[in-house]
Amino acid sequence: MSWWGKVVGGTVGLMLGGPIGALIGAAFGHSYDKKKMRGVGQIPGDKERVQAAFFAATFSVMGYVSKADGKVTREEIDLARTVMTEMSLDANQRELAKKLFQQGKEPGFDVDAILEQFRYECHRRSTLIRLFLEIQIESALADGRLHDREMSVLLEVASRLGFSANELRRLVDMVSGIQGGYSRDDSDVSGKPDPYTVLGVTRDTPLHEIKKSYRRLMSQHHPDKLVSKGLPEEMVRIANQKTHEIRTAWKTIQERH
Repeated sequence: MSWWGKVVGGTVGLMLGGPIGALIGAAFGHSYDKKKMRGVGQIPGDKERVQAAFFAATFSVMGYVSKADGKVTREEIDLARTVMTEMSLDANQRELAKKLFQQGKEPGFDVDAILEQFRYECHRRSTLIRLFLEIQIESALADGRLHDREMSVLLEVASRLGFSANELRRLVDMVSGIQGGYSRDDSDVSGKPDPYTVLGVTRDTPLHEIKKSYRRLMSQHHPDKLVSKGLPEEMVRIANQKTHEIRTAWKTIQERH
């Protein structure tokens, strides 16, 4: 049975337990004890566990991040819907994603507990955690601006997941480069993707070093590798889009040399 089959079958609470199991259970009107063991007879890293945890954490934390600046904008809601569309979710999966997003916006949402369990379930799979963080950054940048409070929340999320402030800023630069730049508060957005920023380099970086960065990013975002590590198969299109953007940036830079 797939991770989604277990969610529908009501066994995900027993499979996962903890705050994430309770989160999904609440979306279905079930009650799970958050203090239960994280799945009897299973270990962190089990593919179906990771897939369920990734799905639940992605949309609930996205809701949490979206309210960081004090209000949830239309752009942030549209971004959540875009992710759902890219995942080709069916009606039931979309409904679950919406409920998780709503739970993340509610007062008292225990983001620390969710992130702690998510990291535990991923079992040191840094590439998977990195993609999760990139999605949260996209949510914060949905309106084209990165407010101070949003950056503070992203730093909080990154720290909980084992990423340093410098690593987060590099990811912010990469995501903003793909989206066409970002601004703080009321500055204008450039609207043009910067291939150098996408690859985490500068115009002065030697071409052979840029190529190394390109290859590393392609490896980190390879859809097959991510799925094998526990990325829900519904999210493959997101990974494909990431590799397309990285490949396009590299080709653009090659043409300039």
